[in-house]
Amino acid sequence: MISPFNFPLNLVAHKLAPMIAVGASGVLKPPPQCPLTAHRLAEIVIEAGWPAEAVNVLHCAESTAQRMVEDPRLAVLSFTGSEAVGWKLKALAGRKQVLLELGGNAPCIVDAGVDLEQVLPAILSGAWAHGGQVCIKVQRLFVHQSLFERFLERFVAATQALAVGDPLDEATVVGPLIETRHAERVLEWIGEARAAGARLHCGGERRGNVVLPAVLTDVDPTLRVCREEVFGPVTVVEAFDDFGEVLARANGGRFGLQAGLFTRDLEHALRAHRELDFGGVIVNDVPTFRVDNYPYGGTKASGFGREGVHYAALEMTEPKVLVLRGLSS
Repeated sequence: MISPFNFPLNLVAHKLAPMIAVGASGVLKPPPQCPLTAHRLAEIVIEAGWPAEAVNVLHCAESTAQRMVEDPRLAVLSFTGSEAVGWKLKALAGRKQVLLELGGNAPCIVDAGVDLEQVLPAILSGAWAHGGQVCIKVQRLFVHQSLFERFLERFVAATQALAVGDPLDEATVVGPLIETRHAERVLEWIGEARAAGARLHCGGERRGNVVLPAVLTDVDPTLRVCREEVFGPVTVVEAFDDFGEVLARANGGRFGLQAGLFTRDLEHALRAHRELDFGGVIVNDVPTFRVDNYPYGGTKASGFGREGVHYAALEMTEPKVLVLRGLSS
């Protein structure tokens, strides 16, 4: 079980809970940036009565983790993290059962007729909470042409009004990125977009590891802020006229974790569910929405298998058939 830094308790629980439910033992490799919450959760599990030898927390180098992935004595690999690392580990896992929960560049569609005041708070949270370090953050916003100018004006003003900075301040919405190199990368991607003609409406500056939330328009869809997982406080806003066309644009690219749609049209909601190639389609909320017990996971480059306690438990087990036939006495 390999977990990332951005939800250092919750994402560990997503692995430990189904492991316990199926009566398995496991080895947990927590993230090096924040290992202590995983270690404490394992202690609590043991204090609650789970056998100490059945849950192991191993702080180790990537090379050691790779040896465990390759070791046939470990029957299941459950990995949450980056696309590049996840698919590499799957290739090394041999006959293991593999569960991958990887990245995304989540689209969110704002359809015609939507009340902007009603949807704006959710979109602000989905775009900027946790400094954008969420694999289902609102990264690509598609807004109907009839609402585009009004939405953009309000979205930019509300973004500029957010509290930014110290994560220990309860008022803060946009805190720092986990490491300096990630702050530098996000600024590089913003600069690349601007050099290609994109318009920066706010943000895009750096204060230490805090990147001020950046709103971009007129972005070439082949650039990294659209094509890759930004994992930072950057959101690209685009206009659309035709609903079928925007579904095709949302489907563009190799990721398919979750998509969001705000609409008053039930037919549009059902069509989006049919046509969007994503593991989840969230109607009238942002793609950042998640309930821990539903089948969560992605298509295409975004993952393999599903989490959620029941569904992860199925991924960690194999069906065994018992046939009982009676014999005549």
